[in-house]
Amino acid sequence: MPIDPRPRRRSLLAAGAAGAAALLLTGCSQEEPTAAERRLVSADERLRGAAARGSAALLARYDRTLAAHPDLAGRLEPLRADVARHVRAFGGTESGGSASPKPSGTPKASASPGGSPAPDASRGAGAGVPADPGRALAVLANAERAAADALTRALDGAPPELARLLASVAAAGAVHVYLLTDGE
Repeated sequence: MPIDPRPRRRSLLAAGAAGAAALLLTGCSQEEPTAAERRLVSADERLRGAAARGSAALLARYDRTLAAHPDLAGRLEPLRADVARHVRAFGGTESGGSASPKPSGTPKASASPGGSPAPDASRGAGAGVPADPGRALAVLANAERAAADALTRALDGAPPELARLLASVAAAGAVHVYLLTDGE
């Protein structure tokens, strides 16, 4: 008895049609983001903005310390370069030696990391930096510690990709604290 090829063709056509329909459905399923997705994006933007501002404030502290103690440049420049990369990783920008994060609609805090008031810019580039190099390093280490602690606290509720970045930068900050306090 001869084999009828039609059922075979029908099954191929049905399978092809089902595959095409599945492909079309998956391609068209992305409509408007859900409210939960919008909240995640908004939270991500807020966390990135806060982290960029914190890193920019820390970068400015490094700049002031270097201006007040140029003899510490060999020790501080590699750490400052790391902090500048952190500013950029969070979406901030660095121009002309100072960092300024992307506008976020919220004003910058008047206090720098570590809770001390922001220095008066009219007093010079090294304003607010202790005259003693050892004390200046300790103040910088405290600022690094405060920034790392803030990033660690921000991990709770951060989207996974941003949480990895926050954790990585917080770990780098902990290493900076060690290098500022113990390393030479």
